[in-house]
Amino acid sequence: MESAKMEGIVMKCPYCNFEDTKVVDSRPVEDGLATRRRRECTKCKKRFTTFEKIENSLLVVVKKDGTRESFDKNKIVNGIMKACQKTKVTYEDVQRIADNIERGLSNTMEKEIQSTNIGLLIMEELKAIDQVAYVRFASVYREFQTIDTFIDEINKLTRSKKK
Repeated sequence: MESAKMEGIVMKCPYCNFEDTKVVDSRPVEDGLATRRRRECTKCKKRFTTFEKIENSLLVVVKKDGTRESFDKNKIVNGIMKACQKTKVTYEDVQRIADNIERGLSNTMEKEIQSTNIGLLIMEELKAIDQVAYVRFASVYREFQTIDTFIDEINKLTRSKKK
């Protein structure tokens, strides 16, 4: 049992705001890249969960119009979730894809990344797990304007599947 007061670190109880909690369980999550801790307040005895995660360096996304914004993994998750509605793709699959993309972008050591590159990475991942989700995402990402564009993309998928 670790005390949250070790080394001057204070983890306040979210229920009673008391400054002394103890860790009752720790386990690795996200393939060992984070730690989930169950904590208990020494005063009110209520339990809560905290996560310890490696802080990634700030990554800036350069959008198509040239504007810049901070990287937000939740935007990737939300975009993939829309594409995967009513498919067999699970939330865990979506999280794994987003984690893979975030990890890959962090490993490039680049400070700025084009949003178009992120879109390509998402399409690569979706193409491997669900072709319907892939076409849905591609239609938004590539801004399909006609039914012919959809048909062309589906024909490409069919040809690549036969190879």
